[in-house]
Amino acid sequence: MLNDEQWARIADLLPGKPTDKGDRVPDNRLFVEAVLWIARTGCPWRDLPREFGNWHSAYVRFAGWETYGVWWVDG
Repeated sequence: MLNDEQWARIADLLPGKPTDKGDRVPDNRLFVEAVLWIARTGCPWRDLPREFGNWHSAYVRFAGWETYGVWWVDG
């Protein structure tokens, strides 16, 4: 879904990267692609394909990022 150039533009803006304190996440890119899949298809989270991982875990992570303002774009 995201090509390498697109991913490179946003990767350092997301929480959970190796330089962050606290929890690290194994694959931010897969998670962001899951969010994009949900946004593109309009499907409920429970219909997220298994290739993106557990739908409930993805939803909880999405909601957490929403709470912390990760999805907010100023401009």
